[in-house]
Amino acid sequence: MSDLAGGDPWPGRRSALARSWWALVIRGLIAVAFGLVALVAPTVAVATLVLVFGAYALVDGVFAIIAALFALTRNDRWGPLLLEGVIGVAAGIGAWAFPVLAIEVFITLLAVWAVITGGLMLAAAFQLDTGHGNWMLGLGGLVSILWGVLLWDHPNLGAWVLTIWFGAYALLFGSALIAFGLRLRQRRRGA
Repeated sequence: MSDLAGGDPWPGRRSALARSWWALVIRGLIAVAFGLVALVAPTVAVATLVLVFGAYALVDGVFAIIAALFALTRNDRWGPLLLEGVIGVAAGIGAWAFPVLAIEVFITLLAVWAVITGGLMLAAAFQLDTGHGNWMLGLGGLVSILWGVLLWDHPNLGAWVLTIWFGAYALLFGSALIAFGLRLRQRRRGA
């Protein structure tokens, strides 16, 4: 059915998705690269995740505090920005000072994130009309949900197991995104 035939609630979505095939492939390549590192050097991968998160949260918090100060000088609402900044700085310092606790919190957040994004990807696979290859997007969503459930169910197995699971998940998830993106590219070229 044509995008303009009246039955499509989001006209042009197929062409927009096909035009952004490269973004799916890049996401997939990054996921596969991280998956390989996580499987080859799991200790390095989990330590890197904690350090990167800590640095990001700290820098993000500082910039939120700066934004709050600018808002204060303009008599704008600054309270939420300041609170966000303080929480970000505390989370960044906490991740560096208490990396084991940071890993436990990180495991929980990853589990929730994987289930939610996997569910959304699975829903998108059933709702998008790309013509071919939706099963690959659905497979990526299903893998994401399963991985999240495994993390939630076994949080005490340690960072090493988390990293191995994360590596396997990233490889499968990334491969599914690469395959789907390349399929969209092929379909766009054929159109």
